[in-house]
Amino acid sequence: MTRLLSLQGVTKRFGNLVANDGIDLGLKRGEILALLGENGAGKTTLMNILFGHYVAEEGTIAVAGPSGSLDPLPPGSPRAALTAGIGMVHQHFALAESLTVIENVVLGTERLLAPWLKLRAARRKLERLMAESGLAIAPDARVSTLSVGEKQRVEILKVLYRDARILVLDEPTAVLTPQEVVGLFAVLRRLAGAGLGIVFISHKLGEVLAIADRVAVLRHGRKVADQPIGEADRRSLAALMVGHEVAHSRREQREPGDVLLALDRVTVRPEKGRVGLQEASLEVRAGEIFGIAGVSGNGQAALAGIVAGTAAAGAGTLTLAGERVTRPSPRAMNDAGVARIPEDRHRDGIVGSLSVAENMALETLGSPEVRRTGFLRFERMREQAREAIAAYDIRCSGPGAPIRLLSGGNIQKVILARVLDRNPRVILANQPTRGLDVGAAAEVHRRLLEARSRGAGVILISEDLDELLALCDRIAVIARGRLTRAEPVETLTRERIGLLMAGHAEDEVA
Repeated sequence: MTRLLSLQGVTKRFGNLVANDGIDLGLKRGEILALLGENGAGKTTLMNILFGHYVAEEGTIAVAGPSGSLDPLPPGSPRAALTAGIGMVHQHFALAESLTVIENVVLGTERLLAPWLKLRAARRKLERLMAESGLAIAPDARVSTLSVGEKQRVEILKVLYRDARILVLDEPTAVLTPQEVVGLFAVLRRLAGAGLGIVFISHKLGEVLAIADRVAVLRHGRKVADQPIGEADRRSLAALMVGHEVAHSRREQREPGDVLLALDRVTVRPEKGRVGLQEASLEVRAGEIFGIAGVSGNGQAALAGIVAGTAAAGAGTLTLAGERVTRPSPRAMNDAGVARIPEDRHRDGIVGSLSVAENMALETLGSPEVRRTGFLRFERMREQAREAIAAYDIRCSGPGAPIRLLSGGNIQKVILARVLDRNPRVILANQPTRGLDVGAAAEVHRRLLEARSRGAGVILISEDLDELLALCDRIAVIARGRLTRAEPVETLTRERIGLLMAGHAEDEVA
């Protein structure tokens, strides 16, 4: 196969940190290359160098020209990267919701409102691309009316419209249903068959094994593996990413206990563009993990807000251990034994200007353990933090370290320590492993299963079906603010969950 892209000896430093260390990487015509690595491994930096957002201190990048020969890519020039045929689809889409599909595709290639804009020619080219790629979409549909999977098609069509020969996909399945993932993979195979080279960045090892021809692994800025996908498996890839074998916890069958938390026909009005809740009912029992599956933005925030006391119900009831909660608030729910791992750990989980020890004590500031005669017991707070740092393997300089300097995985460990060391009755875990590498995610899973074994009721809200199916006793699906009946995980299939995530009614799916 013809080589499309060649990176040789690429090195990038930020002060004393070596983000990329002499990386060699190639991509051939018609090849799907998976790029793996834990957080901070250097994947994003490498792609930013490829697209001209960063300039490497050492190394070269060459891209195949029209004649097939490899030509040097000018450093630090996004325009040069686009001209060379490199296109990227980011995890978070960059579409103008008020414009149509064809207007979004053409945007940036022509002056959109110019009278000489050749929309007819653009339409013909777009229709040809859709036929060749299998990316069917109505050209005149308003983007705001499209599903998440359809919006992703528009993003890929934007890249193809610019005659890209190299397609980089960053976490492309993060917000898709299982059915949409199958459709995307069919499209990617078709594009590769037509000669495109594809770089597939993901943390989902099963998907990497299903779609890639070859896999390259980065660790601490260096390339530690580059091999055909047939020589890899989940265990070996996970070990290459983190540098050691990753132990995955397994859920054991057990009988759940009494109902700890219940919602009965709870409604939350939508606000600020967020989907609310429509008559949602659920029961979470002691010693079980209750999963909530769904595509992001379908009411998960409203549901989490009700449980955490940050949102008010317009109708319905919330009960804790059989007692109705009439005036929910974050403090009231915290005092009642409900602990939360928030979706956005930086915005809602920590105070960046405080230390690790101070952040660990945030939810117990009124207790005699850390406050006496109105004064905080800072030495006791530091002592507790030292114990948690050792128990949870938090990588930091000590209790006084500013928490904003910690990695995402270590911040999550601080939040886990704060939540779990209080032995709460109910744990709300909202996207607890989002953005974490495979090693950090495995540690979160182990801790949640330990809490379940101690008799806590865990509500796990996640977009990762592998995570839900591995950890949960029962799963309900949320779509457009409506919550389905919970079912035992043993009775569910990916296909059934996917249809429910897409908004199909329960009787329809059955």
